[in-house]
Amino acid sequence: MAKTITFSIQKGGVSKTTTTGIVAHLMSEEGKKVLVVDMDSQGNVSNLLTGLEQDEYEDETIMDAFRENNARKYIIKASENIDVLPADDFLAHFPEWIYTKYAPPGTGDKKVRALRELLAPLQDDYDFVLVDTPPSLSEQTTNALVTSDYAVILAESSKWAYTAITRFINTTEVAKTVNPNLKVLGILRNMNDSRRYDSKAFVEIIGESFPDLVFGTVIKRKAATGRLSIYGFTDNKEIKEAISEYEDFYEELKKRMGIESKGKKRGLKKKLARLKDFSLKTDK
Repeated sequence: MAKTITFSIQKGGVSKTTTTGIVAHLMSEEGKKVLVVDMDSQGNVSNLLTGLEQDEYEDETIMDAFRENNARKYIIKASENIDVLPADDFLAHFPEWIYTKYAPPGTGDKKVRALRELLAPLQDDYDFVLVDTPPSLSEQTTNALVTSDYAVILAESSKWAYTAITRFINTTEVAKTVNPNLKVLGILRNMNDSRRYDSKAFVEIIGESFPDLVFGTVIKRKAATGRLSIYGFTDNKEIKEAISEYEDFYEELKKRMGIESKGKKRGLKKKLARLKDFSLKTDK
């Protein structure tokens, strides 16, 4: 049964898409099967992971999947372990479809369950489902939260991102009335520019305001990370530099989900084995 994680906040420019893509990449490197669901009509995470432009999968998107109630038909394979359910501008019709076709007045909370029902047949196909959301509080975002086991809040180190955090936490509380299993894993402070006083200040302010929620990792603004949108994850000479800080965040993420970090333990075992071997040789 797949675990579903939504990356979100009602604020743009906080690296939701980049973070979703990098986490998918890191999971795939560990051999996990990942489905990335694009719930943003900009379709940026679709492009980031597949390299395809919107016109290359026109009429083959998540909005078409909603209308046919068939997600599997519209999945694109991005790599060996990553599949993408892509989005394009057509997803802007999602609210209209929700209220006129899927859940007209009188159908209760059905309007926030569309994504959950669409993905239900895929749960045994993947280890993780990652959902990228638009930079606003929308039907796409509420559907994502009602579908998810976990939510990760993305916060740029700025005033407007800071003020959006509490509002988004309130949104998750409303979502829990429909999906009581939803858990906020934490707040990732990213896009931090250590050269700017205000950026450094808001890193501290967010940490002081939400001490039990913030991840210890703070992601710095890097040109190499920004260029992922150009070079992607394959044959990218800057890939190590682009994702290096996210590796620490990913370890924190797994810990908060109660997932054992097998890679690090294997490395420790190898070190201990070498140490034991060295000791035996020295004793001789």
